[in-house]
Amino acid sequence: MTSVGQVPVCYRHPSRETYLSCSRCGRPICPDCMIPASVGHQCPECVREGSRNQRAAVTAFGGDARAGAHGYVTKGLIAINVAMMIIGLLMSGTGSLFGGGWGGLLGGGDSLSDWGGMIGSQAGLCHFDDGSTARCAYDVIAQGESYRFLTSIFLHAGLLHLALNMWALWVVGRVIEQALGPLRFLALYLVAGLGGSLAVYLFTGPNLTVGASGAIFGLFAALFILLRKVGRDASQLLVLIVINVVFTFTISGISIPGHLGGLATGAIAALPLAYAPQKNRALIQYGALGVMFVAIVVIALLRSLSIT
Repeated sequence: MTSVGQVPVCYRHPSRETYLSCSRCGRPICPDCMIPASVGHQCPECVREGSRNQRAAVTAFGGDARAGAHGYVTKGLIAINVAMMIIGLLMSGTGSLFGGGWGGLLGGGDSLSDWGGMIGSQAGLCHFDDGSTARCAYDVIAQGESYRFLTSIFLHAGLLHLALNMWALWVVGRVIEQALGPLRFLALYLVAGLGGSLAVYLFTGPNLTVGASGAIFGLFAALFILLRKVGRDASQLLVLIVINVVFTFTISGISIPGHLGGLATGAIAALPLAYAPQKNRALIQYGALGVMFVAIVVIALLRSLSIT
């Protein structure tokens, strides 16, 4: 114990006299250094040492509860979507925010969506730069544009489209991220989004499709399965899913394959995440998601080969 005369001083601030001490190591600490503990107060070093020795809290699905509670992946995904909207605005002006469908509430076409939006492989009416049209099929894989499977889920048709999807991602994403942990949640989101893009590629014609809706529909389905696994009431979520499916079929301009593809892919991906046995759980969960990713790639390649 360090002291000046007979008065103890804080071990971190030698100029401060104190009669307080760490309940764990006994060293004198000033009020600025003491950290409340279950019994008494501890110094910063003892708190850090205790944190290193403490096992991370694990959720019912094997995720890191403390890491997932921060919602870093959800916030990061929202930030990427907003950044892409800002880039589109800088490239194409305010027309990318308003002036399109739904009575002008959606954005019009913009250069970024032309570059990164998903295009279906079914034959349809193609529009050319000279203003002419013809029936044709456009294959993004054959054209070297496979990146569209991923980029399309981070692009949106206007500010309203972005706002609706990001609100849903904020509400649902944080819940799932806390339950699964950041890495499992990110893998689920990307697989569901790619599943939606695959459905667009398989079942639509040469028209641009953008939006995170497929991935978010996948999150809806996954949350329903996760809630059922832990015995929670999921009836309200089921009603929300049904309402969104009805809107998908009744409102023009919405990609039916994209929404339903994401919904189905998210449900399938959630099954191993929810029901994997505790032994080798992480291996089974990530392995199943990896198999789904490979399946998406194989199906897309087979479709491309069938076109050529």
